Amino acid sequence: MKHVNELIHETSPYLLQHAHNPVHWYPWGDVALGRAKQENKPILVSIGYAACHWCHVMERESFEDESTAAIMNAHFICIKIDREERPDLDHFFMDALQAISGNGGWPLNMFLTSEAKPFYGGTYFPPVRFQNRISWPELLHQIHEAYEVRRSEIEEQANNLTDYLNKANQVDPRKKESFSLPFEELFTKQQTEKMIEGIMKVADIQEGGFGRAPKFPQTQTIQYLLRYSWFRKNTDALKQAELSLKKMIRGGIYDQIGGGFCRYSTDAEWLAPHFEKMTYDNALLISVMSEAFQITHDEEYKTTILETIEFMKREMMTPDKAFYSALDADSEGVEGKFYTWTQEAFYTCIRENQAFLADYFDISQHGNWEHTNIPRQIYKISELASRYNIEPAKVNDIIQQAKATLLTTRSAKIRPATDDKIILGLNALFNQALSKASTALSDPELLALAEQNMEFIFNTFFDPIQSVWLHTFKSGEAKYPAFLDDLAYLCQALISVYEASADIQYLEKAKSILDYLLKHFDDEEGIYFYYTPDFQEDTIVRKKDLYDGATPSGNAVMAFNLLRLSILLGNPSWKRRATYMLEIQKDTIVQYTNSYALWANLLLEFTEGTKEVLILGERSKEASFTLQQHYFPNRVLMASDLPHKSYPLMGEKRPESMLTYYLCEDYTCSLPVKSMDEFIKMLTS
Repeated sequence: MKHVNELIHETSPYLLQHAHNPVHWYPWGDVALGRAKQENKPILVSIGYAACHWCHVMERESFEDESTAAIMNAHFICIKIDREERPDLDHFFMDALQAISGNGGWPLNMFLTSEAKPFYGGTYFPPVRFQNRISWPELLHQIHEAYEVRRSEIEEQANNLTDYLNKANQVDPRKKESFSLPFEELFTKQQTEKMIEGIMKVADIQEGGFGRAPKFPQTQTIQYLLRYSWFRKNTDALKQAELSLKKMIRGGIYDQIGGGFCRYSTDAEWLAPHFEKMTYDNALLISVMSEAFQITHDEEYKTTILETIEFMKREMMTPDKAFYSALDADSEGVEGKFYTWTQEAFYTCIRENQAFLADYFDISQHGNWEHTNIPRQIYKISELASRYNIEPAKVNDIIQQAKATLLTTRSAKIRPATDDKIILGLNALFNQALSKASTALSDPELLALAEQNMEFIFNTFFDPIQSVWLHTFKSGEAKYPAFLDDLAYLCQALISVYEASADIQYLEKAKSILDYLLKHFDDEEGIYFYYTPDFQEDTIVRKKDLYDGATPSGNAVMAFNLLRLSILLGNPSWKRRATYMLEIQKDTIVQYTNSYALWANLLLEFTEGTKEVLILGERSKEASFTLQQHYFPNRVLMASDLPHKSYPLMGEKRPESMLTYYLCEDYTCSLPVKSMDEFIKMLTS
């Protein structure tokens, strides 16, 4: 029996996956919410995303089942939400779930009163009772009966929960005038020491990463280790950062055949991932590996960066140089099937150097995961070359040829589905990754791709008629007002592409984004930024997000943006605002560094100071690009053939015929130098 519900009119791949369920799904909006009030029914909100394995499982088991759908249709108004289209709603309902049960995840199933206030929720529920876990049909009946019999009690509970969530979202309301210490005394090296102690307490010194399974990349924490090690000459911090990156690069979380990282590892040794590949993870890992390469010049980082970018171009990029959101974990209804190999299939594909390559990729008859094999590296290449008497000079060619052969064979298999939404914030994150990689690897082609992608962003996501930035693009339509993360990441990406290209248009565009954010996202105290704009009408709670989750906190990114632009554009009030943002949160950041790691990087920068680098003279752009192969974090950079008096860092500088390098602080510069080598010594001393 064929079914069609209201999701058939949507563009989200996740919502369209459910458009033929027998459940009478609605998208979030006035129609569904109005019907709930009219029929006096509770609302069931179910949130997921296209690459979510357990979302697919629950759909197959429950939402495609006629008898289960009949219960849902009879007693509830059922709403489906794609968390990537509506992260604001996802954040609110996830906060509600965590307040109710102390945990979270997807699929996120939340029950609301007819007034759209949450009162109960959970994640995955099985179709029949399993290991003391209530079944989905049982839960539906219980919620329905409770709503009929104990309505007033449920509504009181929902009101209390909503009030709690509103209060929990409030940030310290102190006025700016309450800061008593001079700015330079607000942040101390002792705080940065305490943060490193907190990180190292949970660091896995055997397998890399932090905490126990499941393990997530935690790129901002790794970035803190890299920067801390640089400023404090701390080899232990660098060692843990490198261990974490190398274990991921060599593990199953990294696609050894086709490049690109999966979402996270289900085990402590990075072998078995949840196989979905997300644009944001790959963007953040490219960025932090670029910093690691600048410090170490280790070719393994360079190779992985380029392989990951090649994966994104091959499988996630449109002809217009935009990037899709994600690849599914499942194919043919089986998680990871596309990426795993039996020994027989491997040997059928690889005809030469079979034993060597099987050892290199950890392929065996019994398998390393669920009777099959996830390719990974567990041996040093030099050890394997010696064991199999292969000349070291030939090893890399053998491995690369095998990867190409395996990739060709794998490409003929049924592929995981692509979530082909194009999201502003994810493209901005990947844009920044391209800019950082282009300078670290001295690769102008990557910068050209970043500039092409930025052109797509401005042509697609800004509505010039309404003067509104939009969040997501699919099937020729951009929709939903852009959220804080979208625009914070875009502002950050514009600063990065400006520094990589020295093209002043990107700096001016960064200012335009900041102006838009200050106009539409400002809080009442002029300190933090709301997650949603002031003109968005269907927001339940205007949240201020401070926590670094899978992606960085928009407020933390904005604090960095304010600091950078205050120097580049000469507006000290923006630096003061970044200082207020950080100071209010500093005790929480120091105590829970792994959850506020980008903020931790900002605190480290405030203790070390922000360097101001200026390059003037002919071919200054080329010199700037070359200079950025070297690692010098916590800096702003301007390069121009001729000085522009409208930018304070250039100030009253006179034109230079020869390349001239200036190192400044608060616009006070040391004596200029003409040699890049000499300038690099100044930067790194």
